[in-house]
Amino acid sequence: MKQSIINLSFVVREYEEALEFFTQVLNFDVLEDFEQPEQNKRWIRVAPKGSTGPALVLGRAKNESEKATIGNQTGGRVFLFLHTDDFWRDYKDLKSKGVEFVREAKEEPYGTVAVFKDLYGNLWDLIQHKEQNP
Repeated sequence: MKQSIINLSFVVREYEEALEFFTQVLNFDVLEDFEQPEQNKRWIRVAPKGSTGPALVLGRAKNESEKATIGNQTGGRVFLFLHTDDFWRDYKDLKSKGVEFVREAKEEPYGTVAVFKDLYGNLWDLIQHKEQNP
């Protein structure tokens, strides 16, 4: 048996502000974006450029319960881990775009990592793992 996670739900306030953040700040690609009028919503999938892993499905909060999760989707823990092939390039790029880092860059035994907030306050790791010798 083979299974995989292909999408993760990401609750947003409004589609356009989320799309702007993911495409203009994080440089993600839009994989799909189409209207679902019968449900009064859009199906939007975004992912890092060149990624073959899971995508984020941007879901607009539709009630107070869902709105309460915006920016706190994991109860204050790091929510997502954005792996990069060039930590310092991406770190400098995000800083230049005004992204707030709540834990500055640090060398760890497993690689270089820093924690930043997305547009809603969710925490992300920006991480470049060290090369592993076989």
